[in-house]
Amino acid sequence: MSPAPQLPPAVHVSEEALQVLKSHSGTLTTAVNAHLESTLSWYRQLSTDERASLRLIAQRGIQGLAHWLEHPESRSLPLVNELLGPAPTELMRSISLQRALQLIRTIVESVEQHLPGLVPEPDQRVMLEGVLRYSREVAFAIADVYARAAESRGAWDSRLEALLVDAVLRGEPEEQITSRAAAVGWNSSTSVVVVVGAAPDQADAVFMSHLRRQCVRFASDAVVGVQGDRLVLFLGGVTDLKEGFERILSRFGSGHVVYSRTEGTIAQAHRCAQAAYSGYTAANAWTEAPQPVAAEDLLPERALAGDATAKEVLRSSIFAPLEEAGNGLLETATSYINGGHSLEATARGLFVHPNTVRYRLRRICDITGWDPMLPRDAYVLQTALAVGRLF
Repeated sequence: MSPAPQLPPAVHVSEEALQVLKSHSGTLTTAVNAHLESTLSWYRQLSTDERASLRLIAQRGIQGLAHWLEHPESRSLPLVNELLGPAPTELMRSISLQRALQLIRTIVESVEQHLPGLVPEPDQRVMLEGVLRYSREVAFAIADVYARAAESRGAWDSRLEALLVDAVLRGEPEEQITSRAAAVGWNSSTSVVVVVGAAPDQADAVFMSHLRRQCVRFASDAVVGVQGDRLVLFLGGVTDLKEGFERILSRFGSGHVVYSRTEGTIAQAHRCAQAAYSGYTAANAWTEAPQPVAAEDLLPERALAGDATAKEVLRSSIFAPLEEAGNGLLETATSYINGGHSLEATARGLFVHPNTVRYRLRRICDITGWDPMLPRDAYVLQTALAVGRLF
């Protein structure tokens, strides 16, 4: 429970001025309400109940001022606690912090206009000083309430985001994922990027909030979650992923950062998330992996780590197309890789001209997207050939 608001010692006014303030609290409240109606356009658009709630706040504030002036030795005042008890809850449902402070300012303006004409002249200046000091403390106290409420909402939002991340990783039904995505305000209908890396040591609510703000500078939607020692990001509507990584890469802990992209909705992002997760586990096997690295570039390492999806991708996107294409492409790939990447040795082994080998290697690259003449691509092809023959 938060401590009671603390006020500075009150100014001293005469007993007569104090009685005038008490007896005219209703008059001042009415004047304040009229001033709010004439000054604040958004106040006039509120419902009757909302305006009544705000009038109650003004009335409590005037009564709190009288109590504070009557008990100058007290620094923790029950009426101020009452003002900051149920009233801010009602206040936050109706208006933003900016408007709440406008409300306080307008109330003070009204009291400044009407109060001096009610109290004896010797007390007018002191009374105005008291109004200003008291209203300053009330404004600070209300701002503090809004800040604490924002922190609570931030913690709750982080919990909702963590549940969404968990639901996608587990592959829960699409309806449930869609519902959780709506709860966190996810709007992107297509194209999701999943990023997985090491979580930093201080991955608290403040860190998550800052990272989320950085992400929404290059993505329409951003969900941040921590799964164990891993930091997981879901990004929707990414405009420039390269620029985005320049902004956020330093926010991850030490180690590889792996990403995967899908053109489907977030409810269909399970395979994409699993690919990024699996790639993060297997990335250490590729010592020269770039930073960040795409999960699709880690297919051999993921397959060796036991990722069934990676094995299926290697078989269906490399082995099967080469097998179906015929014309000796599968045999050429096998002979070229096993023959130490030598055109002449491959040509001799297949009893063909070296130019034929060159042509077939280009066809292999065209069909699979992987160039057998590049060391890394050749390793991917070699793994795909082995996986294809096993499954």
